[in-house]
Amino acid sequence: MQTIGLIGGMSFESSAVYYRLINEMVRERRGGLTSADLLMHSVNFDEIVSMQKAGDWDSAASRLGDVALHLQIAGARCMLICTNTMHLIADQVASRISVPLIHIIDETAKSLKAAGRKRPLLLATRYTMEHGFYANRMKSLGVNVVVPEAADRTSVHDIIFNELCAGKVLDSSRDKLMQMIERERAKGADSIILGCTEICLILDPKHLPLPGFDTTEIHARAAVEFALGDEQARVIAAA
Repeated sequence: MQTIGLIGGMSFESSAVYYRLINEMVRERRGGLTSADLLMHSVNFDEIVSMQKAGDWDSAASRLGDVALHLQIAGARCMLICTNTMHLIADQVASRISVPLIHIIDETAKSLKAAGRKRPLLLATRYTMEHGFYANRMKSLGVNVVVPEAADRTSVHDIIFNELCAGKVLDSSRDKLMQMIERERAKGADSIILGCTEICLILDPKHLPLPGFDTTEIHARAAVEFALGDEQARVIAAA
């Protein structure tokens, strides 16, 4: 089993979900008391948020790049940035290390294409919905994402930062998100990307009016598949 490196803390609410999902998936595949071999560095999210608000993405890239390098030196054989938004600087972080960085957008695009979905609604932070890095990379992979109207983008962003990242899950906010989904479905959206790693805390992709794609789960699964690799293939062949 390869060691997984997790750059977490953005927020720690979703990092806890990563930890649980990865270990559950490994146990499901290997059985018994097996758990994942992983390393996590949980950053101070308040510092990262300050960089985001200031548009200081270079400093953010330097900070996460340092973390990635330290995780690699400690033994990580693949790297995950446990947040969608910070994939805005994924290329800079990847340039600091020699192990693979498993890209959340790439893995989500694979899942969408495998399901035949071409026009997903992206629910995420304002940075992810508006900066272009997410939509552009998705488009290069054959998927055309749509985003909510401006007022709804503000609402989603506020729900993420003011509530979910602070451990608050409100029924009233779930209702708002469901109303957004219905509006965008009427416009032609054919699926939903839970494009912030905290949104799985409030929306269950199995109980949406359109097929839901949870980026946290997709990302965690990709890490497990990398970590098990040929070893897992041998387990399956012997079963």
